[in-house]
Amino acid sequence: MLPSSRTQLWLFFILLCPANIIGLWWAVGSPLVMDPNSICRKTKRLAGKQAELCQLEPEIVQEVAKGTKLGVRECQYQFRFRRWNCTSHTKYFGKILQQDIRETAFVYAITAAGVSHAITQACSMGELLQCGCELTRSRAPPSPTAGPGTEGTAWEWGGCGDDVQFGYEKSQQFMDAKSKKGKNDIRALIDLHNNEAGRLAVRNYMRTECKCHGLSGSCTLRTCWRKMPHFREVGDRLLERFNGAFKVMGGNDGKTLIPVGDNIKPPDKQDLIYSADSPDFCSANRKTGSLGTRGRVCNSTAMDTSGCDLLCCGRGHRDETVVLEENCLCRFHWCCVVQCRKCSVRQELSLCI
Repeated sequence: MLPSSRTQLWLFFILLCPANIIGLWWAVGSPLVMDPNSICRKTKRLAGKQAELCQLEPEIVQEVAKGTKLGVRECQYQFRFRRWNCTSHTKYFGKILQQDIRETAFVYAITAAGVSHAITQACSMGELLQCGCELTRSRAPPSPTAGPGTEGTAWEWGGCGDDVQFGYEKSQQFMDAKSKKGKNDIRALIDLHNNEAGRLAVRNYMRTECKCHGLSGSCTLRTCWRKMPHFREVGDRLLERFNGAFKVMGGNDGKTLIPVGDNIKPPDKQDLIYSADSPDFCSANRKTGSLGTRGRVCNSTAMDTSGCDLLCCGRGHRDETVVLEENCLCRFHWCCVVQCRKCSVRQELSLCI
C-alpha cells in the first residue's frame, strides 16, 4: 500500500495518467475526495503491470504521479494561447482523452515523457533504491567539442549521468499497460505510438555536459556525463510534432496504421498520430470536452493563435480595464528581508465575446 502521507492532490495526478483515466475515472469516483491509499486498494481495476508497480514499488508510482503532473503543466503552458488550453477541469479533460484527436495525442505523449523524465531525475537525485547514475563503463569515450583550449585534452565519463533508459522502461511499463491488455484496435495502437513518441522526445535528445580539471584553470582533463533535455525543450519539440501530426486509419489486419491521404510518408516513431478531426473548440460542449473561448484573454494585435480573430472564432472581442495589485518600491533591509509596497496598476485586456 502507498504510505498514508501521500496527498490527495498527488493521487489526483495518478488518475490523470492517460493510461489509467479511461478505465478508472468513472469506476473509482472523483479522485479529489479519495484517500491516497485507494489507488492500491483498487488494483483489480488496473492492468497487471500497473498493479504490480503499485504493490511492489510504490515509490516508482509516486514518481509516475509527479511525471503526470509535470506533463499536464507543460501541456497547459504549450496550449495557453490556443482555443483548447489543456484545461484540467476533470469532466472536460476526461472527454478529450476518450477521443482520437490531435490534442489527445499530445496529452498522451507529454505525460509519457513527463513520467520518463521524473523517474530518471529521481534516479539521479538518489531518491530511488532501484536505480542511480547511468553506467558508462561500456560506452565509447565522449567526442571532444571544438573550441579554444580543447586540443590534447583527455576525456572520460564521470559525474552522475541520467539513467534515462531506466526511466524509459518504467514509463513504458506503467503507461502502456492499459493499451496492451487484450487490445489490437486502432485506439490502442495510436495510444501506444504516442506514448512512445513522448518517451523518445526525452531519450533521443540527451546532451553531454563536461567539467574541466587542472591546475590554474587549465583543462588537462574533462569529466563528462549525459543529461536529459530540459522538460520545456521536450514540450517545445512535441508541440512541433503536434503541429505536423499525421492522420491515420487502421489497416485491414488490425495491427497496422496507414496514413490518410495520397503520397503521404508513413509517420516515424517520433511523430504524433490521430484518427479523428478535432472540434473547433469555439463553443462550450461537454460532449467534446470543449470549454469554448468566451471570456478568454486575447491579443488584439497578434496574428497567431493568441490573436483575437482566431481565439475568439470571429465573434469579436471587448476591451476591459482591470485594476491589479503588484509589488512595487521594494527595498532590501539588512539582513535579509525584502519589503515591498502594494501598488495598483491599471491594465487593458481584450476578452473574447
